[in-house]
Amino acid sequence: MDKNHSVIAEFSIIPIGQEGSSVGRYVAAAVNAFKNVKGLDFEVTPMGTILAAKDLDTIFEAVRQAHEAIIATGVKRVSSTLRIDDRRDKQRTMDDKVKAVKEYMKQS
Repeated sequence: MDKNHSVIAEFSIIPIGQEGSSVGRYVAAAVNAFKNVKGLDFEVTPMGTILAAKDLDTIFEAVRQAHEAIIATGVKRVSSTLRIDDRRDKQRTMDDKVKAVKEYMKQS
C-alpha cells in the first residue's frame, strides 16, 4: 500500500451466541463490507484487520459496515475491539510503520 494515511487502526469483530467455535465466515462478511468503504485500505491478519484512512470518519464507517454485515447474517449480538493511531503530525502508511520497526531491529 503506497497511500499516505493519518489514521491507522487495528480492528477485530466476533459474533456472540453462535454454535461452534469457527468465526471465519462472519469475519469474511465483515471484510467484504470494507470493500464498500471509499478511502479505506485494509490488511487482514490472523488476529484482526488493520484499517487505514485519511480520517476517523472513514474508520468508523468501516466498523459500522462490518457490524451491519455480520448482523445481516442473522447474528443477534456482535462484539468488536478498535484500537486507533490518529497521527496528525506526519502522514504514514501501514508499510511505513513496519519498515521503521525493522530498521530499529537492525540497530539492536
